[in-house]
Amino acid sequence: MPIIPDEKDWTWVLSRPCPECGFDASTVTPSTVPGTVTNMLPRWRAALRRPDVAERPDDATWSVLEYASHVRDVFSLFDCRLNQMLTEDNAGFENWDQDKTAIEKDYANADPAVVSSELTAEGHQVAESFAGVRQDQWGRRGIRSNGSEFTVLTLAQYFLHDVVHHLHDVDG
Repeated sequence: MPIIPDEKDWTWVLSRPCPECGFDASTVTPSTVPGTVTNMLPRWRAALRRPDVAERPDDATWSVLEYASHVRDVFSLFDCRLNQMLTEDNAGFENWDQDKTAIEKDYANADPAVVSSELTAEGHQVAESFAGVRQDQWGRRGIRSNGSEFTVLTLAQYFLHDVVHHLHDVDG
């Protein structure tokens, strides 16, 4: 059964802590981004080893497997967006339909071991990309299709909230 799409604009997490997961974007600095990503990877791998990994807690909530598949793709997407911001002036980002991607990639029936391996690889890749951002690049700008503007730093903060929030969602 498809999940009802989340159409919230989550950019508000850049200005105040998330009451659900506790993430506070103001604590994110350029030096903390890579380690935050890599420190979460073992928790994601552990969640993917659960016996009920593919079971949805209810009809409106993804399973751990679906969340992990989504996070793997978030790692890849934000790595691309980061690199776009570093190479293009005022980079523009197309909207990403995460729900369509979940159906097209059949998140619900993925192999947890494969997702774990891919999530780990993509996590290390995006952490490495953020680690390579020079000090003078953190202010570079990008614009999402809905008009939301980001700097490389606020993109990192927004990105980290997504990953932290979903780890919270799966009680990881």
